[in-house]
Amino acid sequence: MHYMQASSPFIIVLALSAGTGLIVLLSARYKMHPFFSLLTACFVTGWLGGLEPEALLTVMKEGFGKIMSSLGFIIAVGTALGMVLQVNGATTAMANAIIRRVGNKRSILAMSLTGFIVGLPIFCDSGYVVLNGLNQSMTRKTGMGVAAMSTAMATGLYVVHCFIPPHPGITAAVGTLNASFGKIIVYGFLVAVPVMLTGYYWAVRAGKKIPQTDTAADTVMEQATGNKPLPRALPAFIPVIVPVLLIALRALAAGFSFWGNEIIEQLLVIGDPAVALVIGLILALCISPKWKPGELGKLIHHGLEKAGGILVIIGAGGAFGMVINALKIQDYLAKTEGLHALGLFFPFLVAVILKTAQGSSTVAVLTAASIVLPFLPGLHLDGENGRVIAVLAMGAGSMAVSHVNDAYFWVITNFSGQELKQVLRVYSMATVFMAVVGILSVYLLSLMIL
Repeated sequence: MHYMQASSPFIIVLALSAGTGLIVLLSARYKMHPFFSLLTACFVTGWLGGLEPEALLTVMKEGFGKIMSSLGFIIAVGTALGMVLQVNGATTAMANAIIRRVGNKRSILAMSLTGFIVGLPIFCDSGYVVLNGLNQSMTRKTGMGVAAMSTAMATGLYVVHCFIPPHPGITAAVGTLNASFGKIIVYGFLVAVPVMLTGYYWAVRAGKKIPQTDTAADTVMEQATGNKPLPRALPAFIPVIVPVLLIALRALAAGFSFWGNEIIEQLLVIGDPAVALVIGLILALCISPKWKPGELGKLIHHGLEKAGGILVIIGAGGAFGMVINALKIQDYLAKTEGLHALGLFFPFLVAVILKTAQGSSTVAVLTAASIVLPFLPGLHLDGENGRVIAVLAMGAGSMAVSHVNDAYFWVITNFSGQELKQVLRVYSMATVFMAVVGILSVYLLSLMIL
């Protein structure tokens, strides 16, 4: 990439602030479509940050394409899966079963726990898409606020994504710092539980302050749903459980020595998120095999149209994140003197800055690991348990702040149907509190094991 000579830490911070503020201003106040808000922010941030026009366009295309390649199939198939489960009554049946178990008053906690469990083997983006239909049904059945329910589920998914392998960011950090994989899983769970509860409590508290709004009726869905009888609970859960188990099996197999066997690898292709969701879609179609002529085609077409609108926004978010990443803020962090005296708070702060600046938790934690590695002796974190603490501290830092440059933020915003300012107020603030509780939990853990 080519930069103007004027580029400096001050200019880069100015560019980041201007781009992020512009997105909020254009989307929240002037109601501009998020795609164009993000596109405008890409040009403003890149220009202020010193990227030459040709390099800026290349970076934007790369960021857009990278997000499409990782989430395109997942969101397209996942949206279709969610719509089929809603039309055949499976999401309502699942919601009824959960409500019978936990009761209306604890439905928000139920969604938080569901997100936590489902998020163990799959990305938070994929998990939110898979569970979105269930979340909507739970919201309708219980009368709880959309902001509270969606934030509880989103934070439950998010916490395991940031703390527990085999998620790619934390796994890469384990490898970079040569930390104990087993200890990261065990201690990661200990830290993740209070962090999840923090997200739940904030969702309940802040979500109650958000007024309920009636979203526009989806006539295609209403016509398709009709008065079809509800399926039994077990068949209703199968299209959601099977993809999760397949993805989990693939992730588990990667940690064993038999990974590399050609036959096993071919079999475990079904654990790829996109393939697993296709299997879930087929299972969902089998719940209600009697479709009227043209009904299924119309439903899938409607789902793909909905997914397309979401994908262009997420793609633009990916472009914005890549533009910020091209400004190389991590290079300035690596050269900063005196930060090594902060102990475990140093890796935490590095991850926070990277996460807030470029959006991806995965990129934040794996980049932070490369920066932190040479500082480990000076931080007194060079022992076996010290490396575990450093990894978990970076995991906590990679949670905050999730906002307009994070693809997951836009998944939540678009699938939940909330306004941008509501998601910033409830979900984004939740990630701040979760990060704080996370690093405090890691600090308490360090007092016991260091």
